Amino acid sequence: MARFYSNENFPQGTVEALRQLGDDVLTSHDAGKSRQAIPDEDVLEYATAEKRALLTLNRKDFIHLHNNIQGSHPGIVVCTQDADHLGQAKRIHAATSEHATLNGKLIRVNRPNPC
Repeated sequence: MARFYSNENFPQGTVEALRQLGDDVLTSHDAGKSRQAIPDEDVLEYATAEKRALLTLNRKDFIHLHNNIQGSHPGIVVCTQDADHLGQAKRIHAATSEHATLNGKLIRVNRPNPC
């Protein structure tokens, strides 16, 4: 099971569903770091210090950050906004379970396209 740090904007419903799936998720609120306008670099630095892959909806900025630091982080999982929290959690869990380690990886988890 994965160890995650969820960025402040990440949905609590998805966090709870990931925990039910057995993943270890620390939220910015749990860590006492919510509502502080912490720069993205510092968010990732905290996740790295805690040895947790970062969960975020802030795709653009964290993809850019990943590309600039060239993989020296415990993983970044960027997601699209999704009202189906359980479905989103299952997709995150499946996508991250495919890897022996998330170190240095950028994983994109999108909501499914409607048919």
